[in-house]
Amino acid sequence: MRHLFLLAAQSAWNRRLTLGMTLVAVMLSVTMLLGVERIRHDAREGFAHSVSGTDLIVGARTSPVQLMLYAVFRIGEATNNMRWQSYLDLAAHPAVAWAVPLSLGDSHHGFPVLGTSLGYFEHFRYGDDHALRLVVGLPFKEVFDTVLGAEVANQLGYKLGDHIVLTHGIGGIGGIEHGDKPFVVTGILAPTGTPVDRTVHIGLAAMEAIHLDWQGGAPLPGFSIPQQFVQKFDLTPKEITAVLVGLKSRAGVFKMQRYVADYAYEPLLAVLPGVALSQLWHVLGTVEQALLAVSAMVVAVGLAGLVAVVLAGLNERRRELAILRSVGARPGDVFVLLTLEGLFITLLGCVLGVTLLALLSAVVGPLVQARYGIEVAQRFVSVEELRLLAAVIAVGLAASLVPGYRAYKLSLADGLTPRL
Repeated sequence: MRHLFLLAAQSAWNRRLTLGMTLVAVMLSVTMLLGVERIRHDAREGFAHSVSGTDLIVGARTSPVQLMLYAVFRIGEATNNMRWQSYLDLAAHPAVAWAVPLSLGDSHHGFPVLGTSLGYFEHFRYGDDHALRLVVGLPFKEVFDTVLGAEVANQLGYKLGDHIVLTHGIGGIGGIEHGDKPFVVTGILAPTGTPVDRTVHIGLAAMEAIHLDWQGGAPLPGFSIPQQFVQKFDLTPKEITAVLVGLKSRAGVFKMQRYVADYAYEPLLAVLPGVALSQLWHVLGTVEQALLAVSAMVVAVGLAGLVAVVLAGLNERRRELAILRSVGARPGDVFVLLTLEGLFITLLGCVLGVTLLALLSAVVGPLVQARYGIEVAQRFVSVEELRLLAAVIAVGLAASLVPGYRAYKLSLADGLTPRL
């Protein structure tokens, strides 16, 4: 068997140019397959960690998925708000370590505006327990200060000191602007790869201030409160959208969830972010399966090209195979020789594909994380990727049997007879 391996390697080397191109195709196919699987895995992990370190998210009673959509992803609108007093009761509970209020409803050029407290920058976590970080500037201190997410600042070209005007409502197009109360950019956050990047952050007091002279979703006709006079009014919120809650002990999360469900003064819902995000990801499961199917088809094309190249060169190698038969090679040896050749290309393509993916992850990963906030895992091969590699090798072996069987059927006489 050893001499067959050596013979197969020498035969492949003699046709190195043709097989080299096929090897490149197999290598790139494997890189794409494993790359899609890695991106799929990392995207799922990043999605599941859009918010981390938060034990519960509390809002007006609705479905858990809907609460996550507007509280975490800023998608859609809350069917109802929760009272400010309910937030105070929740924050004062002995089991609660911290509580961060969230207030939504306005936008800026299509980007959602989030009213919150300074505790948001202290307690909010994403990914593997990463804290929010300001690239430049400071969190808001004055009423009309704003902190921008990385994508907002990048797409709209904002920098520190710029003035922006918010729009009433989440549509951002054709809405009524709060033009008499502009905000100044005091900070820009580093990319996180989460909805934070697409969010304009203001204080809760600012959210109240821009709506002092509004009623029923529209400005009061003939009445306006100038920006410099808003602090003469009580800017304590009456309602908020949701609350991020961190507990002193995670062991009490279900007890706290029951407390919220039984809250007597209004119907509230407390969801575990991980559970709700898992439910939400199932909605997107078809997309990730489609990506994996496309990459599998690319691998199939690469392996089909391997079979085509070996079969195409088989007619030219009839005399070579016939000579091998004439010096004592059995039909089974010819079959093994051709099969080993295809298997060798598949194995080498897998090794080179894994190596190329590791190099790309090491080189491109830090750039992607710095630019988009997406954390690309620095690993060689995961268990799931090993399964995919085993499947590729198995399919490659099966594909290699085709030219092997074809060579097996060639007779000695057919190989030595000149073709006219």
